[in-house]
This record gives sequence, structure tokens and C-alpha cells, in this order.
Amino acid sequence: MDSTLFFAAQLAQQCGEILLEYFHKSQLKMEYKSDHSIVTEADVAVDNFIKQEIKKEFPHDLIISEELQHQFTPRTANPTVWIVDPLDGTTNFSLGLHYWGVSLVRVENGYPILAVQYFPYLNELYTAQMGCGAYYNNQPIHVTIPNPENKTTFFSCCSRTHKNYRISIPYKTRIFGCATYSMCSLASGKALICFEAKAKIWDYAGAWLMIPEAGGCIEIFNHKEPFPLSPGKEFASQNDAVIAAATPDLMDKSRKKIIPRE
Repeated sequence: MDSTLFFAAQLAQQCGEILLEYFHKSQLKMEYKSDHSIVTEADVAVDNFIKQEIKKEFPHDLIISEELQHQFTPRTANPTVWIVDPLDGTTNFSLGLHYWGVSLVRVENGYPILAVQYFPYLNELYTAQMGCGAYYNNQPIHVTIPNPENKTTFFSCCSRTHKNYRISIPYKTRIFGCATYSMCSLASGKALICFEAKAKIWDYAGAWLMIPEAGGCIEIFNHKEPFPLSPGKEFASQNDAVIAAATPDLMDKSRKKIIPRE
């Protein structure tokens, strides 16, 4: 394992230990953000810890994160940037549900080149590096090629999907409440299609690398490109509809079956 990937995997697992301590607390401090999503003391504590550890190891790297730093200002051309989600699936976490985790993505020359996503309660570690494939607990993973005889694959989406879109996907639906886990389910061959109606950059940056490295494809629904990463952009205010599929043909078919409501 590359030394930077090893650092990121170790850091994600350390964050997992911290999150598990908070998860088992009887009283968890939380509040609502301006977009009505929840932030807990665990989100902030782990975000601070990640920032501290990255700065120790890579003092010149920049960071954008869900809780503490929503934009970056480069001091040099083509800076290296980490995109951090300290706790994806905060609502699940606050309710005692098990689908939540931490996401670390390293961006070079504007594009993700390394991704680590760790789900502590499930002890599931997903990693990917540009040109090196995708892995689950150090074992290679690949998307599932659609097979009419296989009735157990599914369509993974977020809770906003059916409210904002008319869906006619011919697979069972699963809603995990955690965008990173949803997309990892596609990369690991469990889901065939994944759709997130209003995702932030830290929700899907890892999948932008993980899914292609697992043989799948991922796009923004309106065809705009989120990478190369733009300095100065306020990423907390940017919502993207993200679609991923196991094959290009399935992507094309699925786009026609996800129709925005008027």
C-alpha cells in the first residue's frame, strides 16, 4: 500500500475509534445547521482531529471539510487538497443506526487521486488509488455486471430522490441515509445504480475515484464537471445530483428513468 494511502487509511480508522466513543455516549450534543442538517459534537471533534493530523504529515496541503473549511485559497499553483467528511450519515449516527462513516479524499492537479472511506461500526474499509483499483478491507472489488437472472441487486438512492424525481428504475430500492456508503455499495457490486439528489462535494468526491476504479461510471446529472476543483468556491452551498451505474449502458438507461418533477 502506498505510504500516503496507508496514512489516510490509518487516520480514517483512528477517526473511527473516536466516533465509536461518541456513538456509545448516552447524551450527544447536537444542533441544526442553516440547511436543516444535523451537526454533532462528534462531527466537529473528528474534523478538528483530521485537520491536525493532515497538517502534521503534510503541512503544505490544503483542506476543505464539511464542518470547518468550506473553501480553499491556494498559495501555489496546483495545490494538493484534502476533501474531508468527518461523519457522513450524521442523522443515522444520532439515532443509533449503523450506516455512517468518515471519508478522506486527496486531490492533486484538481482531481481525486486517493480515497479512503471507513464505516467503523460495520468495520468496512474502502480504499482506492488512481490507476490501482478499488478495495474493500484490502480485497479488490468490482461492480456487478447486470444479469437478468440475478434478483438480489438493487437501486440505492437518498431520501430526497422520490420527492424530487419520478423514478421507474426496475430494481428494488435501498436508502442507507449515508451517501458514501450508498456509493460504496455500487463499487463493491451490491447495487447496480446509485442516485443522490442533493450531494455535496464531500459526499461524492471519494466515489468519483472509487467507482471508476471498480469498473463503474459516475456523473453529475446535469452533465457539469465538479473537477478540476475550483479554488474560492463555497462548497457548502453547492448541491449536485449524482448518478452512478455499473456500466455505461445502464447509466444511459437509468438517466431516462429518473425524471425531475415539475
